[in-house]
Amino acid sequence: MMLESKNIMKKYMMTTAIEDMSLTIESGMIYALLGPNGSGKTTFMKIAAGLTKPSKGSITYNGIPVGIQSKKEIAYMPTEPFFYSYMNVADVGKYYNDFFEDFDIERYNSLLERMELTPKLKTKTLSSGMAAKLKIAATLARDAKIYMLDEPLNGIDVIARDRIITTILENAKNDKAMIISSHLVDELEKIIDYAIFIKTGRVELVGNVEEIREARNQSIVEVYKTIYA
Repeated sequence: MMLESKNIMKKYMMTTAIEDMSLTIESGMIYALLGPNGSGKTTFMKIAAGLTKPSKGSITYNGIPVGIQSKKEIAYMPTEPFFYSYMNVADVGKYYNDFFEDFDIERYNSLLERMELTPKLKTKTLSSGMAAKLKIAATLARDAKIYMLDEPLNGIDVIARDRIITTILENAKNDKAMIISSHLVDELEKIIDYAIFIKTGRVELVGNVEEIREARNQSIVEVYKTIYA
């Protein structure tokens, strides 16, 4: 067991983003966090990353409350850009290298080549697709125990998606867990071990994808349509 949330709730003023959410994330697995915008996917990731605290409930990493220590082993890629406008692509690597002990600058440079990004490119000139690829390179260059990628395929063209999915699979090792949120369920269904369906801040369905398919006689895409249509 690596990451465990118990009955967590998150309220922002009068809005409840997450309600009574209990999940267990284990190493060696790829999880898809599924649901439409506003369902609570990003809020859960931010709580797991230690960027915000739940209003109720608890979340632990290897039995210890999520906090400074867990941040060293949990790599989170948000949907928002997190680069300063003065930076170029090489600067992003230096920035990450200063912040994270597990950051591998050689791997970062290798991922840049794969993503067809040159070090001197200014971040402020990047298209949304190029910025997304840069975020992925920076996140996956860490030797983390849990990777959380929030909408990693947004703005990525079809050809580049395959390259990114291959890169994600290379990072999915037995001692690591991967949590990916996406609307592109058909793309994720091919690679995930577990699916977590979130609806209005609650876990609607969670399970091994093979078992879900067998029990419902539906693909994960079809289950998604059934739950959210």
